[in-house]
Amino acid sequence: MMKKIFTLVFFSSFLISCKCAKTDALSKLDGTWELNYISGPRITFDGLYPNKKPTIKFDTKANQVSGNASCNTYSGKLVVDGNKIDFTQPMAVTKMMCLDGLQGEQTYLSTLQKITSYDVTDDGKTLNFISGDIAMMRFTKK
Repeated sequence: MMKKIFTLVFFSSFLISCKCAKTDALSKLDGTWELNYISGPRITFDGLYPNKKPTIKFDTKANQVSGNASCNTYSGKLVVDGNKIDFTQPMAVTKMMCLDGLQGEQTYLSTLQKITSYDVTDDGKTLNFISGDIAMMRFTKK
C-alpha cells in the first residue's frame, strides 16, 4: 500500500513539475520585444528601419501576438508548442501609407512567416527567432 501511495505521489509531482516548466518557458515570451537584427537583406538594419524598429508583443494567457512592423500594426493568434512557434496563420495588418521603411516592413513580415522556433536567453532579455537551425531575427525585451 505504501509503495502505491509513494508511486502515485512521485508521478503526480513529476507531472505537475513538467507542466510548470512548460508554463514558465512560455511565460518568458510575455511582453513587448524590439527587433535589433534580421537576417537576409543586403541593406543595413538602420537603412531598413530608419524611423521605427519593428516590435512584437506576446500575451500567452490570451494566446495573442501583436506588434508594429515599423509602420503598420499586426495581430493574430499565438501558436506555440514547446519551443516551436508558427506565424503562418493569417494575421490582421493595417494598411497605412508608409513613406519610409516599406522594404523593411515587407522584409520583417515575410521573415516572420519563415520562423519555426524560438529561444529566450537565460537572463530573459533576448529573444531569437529561428528558421530550421538558422537564427533569423533577434529581439530585445522592452
